[in-house]
Amino acid sequence: SSPDLGHQRIGRGKEKVRRGPEDGLTARFVEWSTWAMKKTKVIAHYGFIPLIIVIGINSKPKPDLSQLLSPI
Repeated sequence: SSPDLGHQRIGRGKEKVRRGPEDGLTARFVEWSTWAMKKTKVIAHYGFIPLIIVIGINSKPKPDLSQLLSPI
């Protein structure tokens, strides 16, 4: 049997090493930033066209909705 060097076995397979609290903060930051970027991507994907329509409707020469949606 090998001596315990601070390693903690998680699940089956490879052994993951858990170190100090700064590693936990880094992992949480990476997890949070990944979550935030996924949410931002969804918001940008579904919100871009409605945003353009709202900006177009609120512009000075008031266009009709058909003028905003037509490509020409």
